[in-house]
Amino acid sequence: MSDISEDETVNETAQEARADGEHARATPSGNSFLSDFWVNFVRWNLKAVRNPFVVVGSLVQPIIFLVLFTQVFGQIATSALGGGAGDITYETFLLPAIAMQVSLAAAAGSGIGLVNDMEEGMFEKTLVMPMSRSAMFLGKTAAEILRIVVQIAIILALGAVLGANVATGFLGALGILGVGILFSLWFVALSNIMAIVTRDQESTIIGANLLQFPLLFVSTAFLPLNAMPDWIQVVATYNPITYGVDAARALMLDQDVMTVVEVTRFGGIWDTLVPAIAVLLALDLALGGAMVYLLNRASSSAVQ
Repeated sequence: MSDISEDETVNETAQEARADGEHARATPSGNSFLSDFWVNFVRWNLKAVRNPFVVVGSLVQPIIFLVLFTQVFGQIATSALGGGAGDITYETFLLPAIAMQVSLAAAAGSGIGLVNDMEEGMFEKTLVMPMSRSAMFLGKTAAEILRIVVQIAIILALGAVLGANVATGFLGALGILGVGILFSLWFVALSNIMAIVTRDQESTIIGANLLQFPLLFVSTAFLPLNAMPDWIQVVATYNPITYGVDAARALMLDQDVMTVVEVTRFGGIWDTLVPAIAVLLALDLALGGAMVYLLNRASSSAVQ
């Protein structure tokens, strides 16, 4: 009887082992999509915390802009705004632009993080791991979006301290956060494209800064469109920052503020929000698609 029971036990153990092997082959990572997503989400958040220079640097610079511009140019700019924008203070006018600047600066860190992975050899290691590629990418993006949301919230709180007023209230502030996320995605994609193409941290940082600051100053970020030279007005019409800033400013002021595109079909702030969101979505899809294509090419060559 003991021999029979031992044989049965051995057979059962062998069957269980074969079943476990088949299950392991069916699910290479041994984890679910959500588990892979969570691992990458936590990893990129820890990576950001361990590199505070990038996180703090992307927040300190916009804060300096907000404080200095409002304190140095506040009275002059407020009087200039009074001619065509009613009783709007410069703090209220500028805050949406600084919120979008935070999105740009934080989004630039996405490409820098990818270059760090490449330089440290971590990029190649993650590609051969039995883990969902989609979960890896979404986990990284979600970590960056979380950082952007927190930093925009800090800027909005600081703006309130300086006297800025969100005319649409708490829902408007949430809307500005949403616009900031949508606005940041095209620059997240662009910074990752620069990282994949250059594979160099300094080149990625320089490229992001060279694009970020000129685009800010040739948009409606710091002054109304009609207060700028004619050639800047032309450039601002095709500048993505104009559409992000105008969408956030419409929510801030509770009025239609877009002048680069004349839309009267939707009424009120929606005449600004609808075309601005449409432009930003198209830009996100175009640059996001290009980034995914280049990332897949880089992944294939790295694995080979």
